[in-house]
Amino acid sequence: MCGINGVLTLNSSRSVRSILADMNQKIIHRGPDEDGFFENENSSFRIGMAMRRLSIIDLATGKQPFYSEDGKIALVFNGEIYNFQKLRRQLEAKGVVFNTTSDTEVILRLYEKYGTDSFRMLDGMFAFSIYDDNLKKIFIARDFFGEKPLYYTRNGNSFFWASELKSIVPHLENKPSISVEGLDLFFRLTYIPAPFSIYENIFKLEANSYLEINCEDLSFSLNKIVKEEHIEKDSQISYEEAKKKTYDLVNESVESRSYADVPLGTFLSGGVDSSIVSLALAQQKDYRIDTFSIGFEKKSFDESDKARTVAKLINSKHHEFIISIKDLRDNIDSILLNFDEPFADSSSLPTYLVAHKTRQFVKVALTGDGGDEVFGGYNKYYMGKMNRKYTSVIPEQGHEVLSSVLNPLLSSKDDKRGLRFKVKKTLASVNYDGNFYFNIISLANQAQELRELLRPKYYNGNIWSHWKKIFPSRIETLGDFRLVDKHISLEGDMLVKVDRTSMLTSLESRAPFLNKKLWDYTNSLPDDYLMKGWDKKHILKDAYRKEFPDKFLDKSKKGFGVPVGDWLREHLSAELKSYSNYDFLEKQGIFNTTRVNTLVERHLNSKEDNTFKVWAFYCFQKWYKNTFLSI
Repeated sequence: MCGINGVLTLNSSRSVRSILADMNQKIIHRGPDEDGFFENENSSFRIGMAMRRLSIIDLATGKQPFYSEDGKIALVFNGEIYNFQKLRRQLEAKGVVFNTTSDTEVILRLYEKYGTDSFRMLDGMFAFSIYDDNLKKIFIARDFFGEKPLYYTRNGNSFFWASELKSIVPHLENKPSISVEGLDLFFRLTYIPAPFSIYENIFKLEANSYLEINCEDLSFSLNKIVKEEHIEKDSQISYEEAKKKTYDLVNESVESRSYADVPLGTFLSGGVDSSIVSLALAQQKDYRIDTFSIGFEKKSFDESDKARTVAKLINSKHHEFIISIKDLRDNIDSILLNFDEPFADSSSLPTYLVAHKTRQFVKVALTGDGGDEVFGGYNKYYMGKMNRKYTSVIPEQGHEVLSSVLNPLLSSKDDKRGLRFKVKKTLASVNYDGNFYFNIISLANQAQELRELLRPKYYNGNIWSHWKKIFPSRIETLGDFRLVDKHISLEGDMLVKVDRTSMLTSLESRAPFLNKKLWDYTNSLPDDYLMKGWDKKHILKDAYRKEFPDKFLDKSKKGFGVPVGDWLREHLSAELKSYSNYDFLEKQGIFNTTRVNTLVERHLNSKEDNTFKVWAFYCFQKWYKNTFLSI
């Protein structure tokens, strides 16, 4: 686990080593244990790759970069390969000799044997770059789900890539301008999914992809590692058989993700996913595992009692931390600005705090991330089912009348995300053209709201075009919803949040539910195995029901909700007002000043709860001020 950086330049006067040293220094938090550098120069180009290492596996001989025996191929790698021991045995059977016990060396030897076809053999979370001097090419790859980040850009006569934006931006010839696509996606979703970033011409490498770069002219192509084909439903498999297979696959994945040469534990929120991961790990280890959870001072957001129930059940060494307003005040800037671009998932705040506390005890934490996408666990999947039923009964004109009557009754004045909030969001998401799910995942603004918020030159009415080439023409089934989430919400939000917050504390997080074998299997099951009626994650809960107290897995779960709506009215209000100041907004030239002031003032005066919209605005303005106005 670490962070990687790279630069390729046709400009012979640039010092590659000094650039790499600075790029590495920017991400020292990702790998405080050691660093490594590779450089190569010829008459046509200069190339350098570097990494910061957080030592997890093969502590003694896992230093990077790794090289082929003749020194012609070099590799830097961020992540973990969970099937590396199996792959190593296969290679050794073919006569390949290894010098270390590292998973990094397995990637290199596989590439030597099979070229880029080897990338599809890897089960893990990864971002790596390989320089092949024989071909005068660079290959940069990212894992199937996009757990590990990778940014890239071609800038003049140079090509840069890095784990985090902060390593790239200072070395560009000019400060990049704001991307309209990235801006609009942020103010719809509250985050920016790959391939876009907040900057024009800086991209995120999409999950399950690799770049092939020609070193002599900087031309490059984007390729898929594994072709994501439609998986036919297995109508013959019985529910009992599928339930047993689910249990076995989850346990198998937890076991594969728990290999480490350093202490590890689990994040335990008390929800279905983290509880199952913690239980499986505890059953597999011959020692008491460490579990970590957080609680909130505001009791309506606190669910730490559920985590304590599981910790007692599995006899873990449980560590519980209570988040206070002081914790927020002390950490909010470092958390939000570490994303390097606007990011408004407020659960990043507690995620960082639990990671920070956890790192005092262990170096690796298993999480429940991905369980909702893999097994169909989100409330928004209810909304998808309800939209289909609703639009089949209520004509479009009837919906407009009904919304005009109900919306005022559903308005809330404070940050309470109960039934009223959910009904209002469901109504706002209703769509009659088959693309309503894009409305459901738009957490901040719907299309018309975004048009009113931004000035015309910053508004793009076609932000979903990139993904519509991937998804079905009508997104209507649970399988469709989960596919959208894999490509957009999981990659752009959940995995970004966990990676940046945990790596900021030098903690490695692993997600056993993010296993391609498990993903493919659940895609082969009938949808009602995953979501039976209104019972979410039906088969996963059934598979483990006997392991937990009666009805425990059926309890509702709020998630990592944070009362940022209240905070914006309280100790963040002065900062928020400075960001919505008339002169500031007019000079900035991005927003419709009147619309912003209305949103902010009504929220601050408790006339209307605009938490998601105002929090997104606050996070963007904090990033903007730090990026464009800081000295």
